[in-house]
Amino acid sequence: MSLLRQQMIDLMTVRNFSPRTHASYLFSMVSLVKYFRRSPEELTQDDLQNYLIYLIKEKGLAPASCRLQWHAIRFFYSHVLHWPELTLEVQYPGRPQRIPELLTRSEVIRILEVPDNVKHQSMLKTCYSTGLRISELLTLKVADIDSERMLLRIDQGKGAKDRLVPLPPVLLDCLRQYWRQARPQSWLFPSEQTLRPLHPTSISKVFKEAKQRAGITKKGGIHSLRHAYATHSLEQGMPIHLLQRWLGHRSLHTTLRYVHWVPAYNPGEAEVYDLLAV
Repeated sequence: MSLLRQQMIDLMTVRNFSPRTHASYLFSMVSLVKYFRRSPEELTQDDLQNYLIYLIKEKGLAPASCRLQWHAIRFFYSHVLHWPELTLEVQYPGRPQRIPELLTRSEVIRILEVPDNVKHQSMLKTCYSTGLRISELLTLKVADIDSERMLLRIDQGKGAKDRLVPLPPVLLDCLRQYWRQARPQSWLFPSEQTLRPLHPTSISKVFKEAKQRAGITKKGGIHSLRHAYATHSLEQGMPIHLLQRWLGHRSLHTTLRYVHWVPAYNPGEAEVYDLLAV
């Protein structure tokens, strides 16, 4: 599969797929080949149909994992082998509709006050007060801070899109204090060993420890801060179309789920709310 693998990689590169998508799609195809022990060119649509049923019924994969495998298979056969449109019929398990254990503002503040390390505190505050994804947080550069226009530039966020998000005054003061102490040159939050962006597990561990020390037992990792940013902004009255823009959602439907988590939502007119201002 080496030649086909390279063709798949080349196509994903041309289409500007994220590194995570590269890894997930390749893993899905390797798993498919290992299951049948045959070249993917030799497989039929019936084989693919049976494989997806196997993933659902026997392997018991979660709905999201099943969909990921299906997207990888469809991409490979449609764009690498140039098969006509696949006509597989698979009933995915229903996706559970659950509201996560949302953090309150007071709980978030307690978490943010725990770290003694200025860098760790700055990262958590940036994540909460701008709603960034972890990947976006870790790849911030010093040059992305526009203090004159009070904006933070997100370079190639999810979906390979650049965007600008508001930079709250309290966060700017925090980042200035951090910069005066750490003096980062390129990456805003580099690894001290490699001077490259930190690995996601590093900041995840910081958040987990801070949450434990703050005495908060609600479930959820550092992505909880993004949820908190969205729900707390809506509670302050941020218009939904602006929240969509700041979060970097392609579809408004993705943003609308947060409205269901804020029953008393009453849209206002302000574009920016400084969640760190107490």
